[in-house]
Amino acid sequence: MKIAGGWDHRGRIFTEKLKSILAKLGHELVEMGAVSDESSDYPDFGFRVAEAVSRGEVARGILICGTGIGMSIAANKVRGVRAAVVWDLGTARASRAHNDSNVLCIGEWLAENPELELIIKLWLETPFEGGRHSRRIGKITEYEKNGPCRIQ
Repeated sequence: MKIAGGWDHRGRIFTEKLKSILAKLGHELVEMGAVSDESSDYPDFGFRVAEAVSRGEVARGILICGTGIGMSIAANKVRGVRAAVVWDLGTARASRAHNDSNVLCIGEWLAENPELELIIKLWLETPFEGGRHSRRIGKITEYEKNGPCRIQ
């Protein structure tokens, strides 16, 4: 799977680790992150990765900033992107199974978590369950296309 990776200056500590994890799992990382440790703006990288996912240039995206929250907010502005902040195995699984997330957002503090590789692996391998979750994702997609709709 081709995966876009983006990070600001705080997420740069992840670069080599992320490359290693994805290569070990048989995936290709397309780097779209900061290239220096100078302060940078997370929306620039969040938009870049999210747009690549939205256009279908990559299957998924992984974004890293201080908390993952800023990247998630930026990425979710792009049509067709469902970016989820994940911090453990449970949120990794649920974000895929229930929300069909296509962009993983993590905080740089997770770099030292011994479960990091398992979190990424689980997120990449968990299928979307569909069913009642499809109806909910459909509502999000409809809102993206047409704006405000009747809430049931």
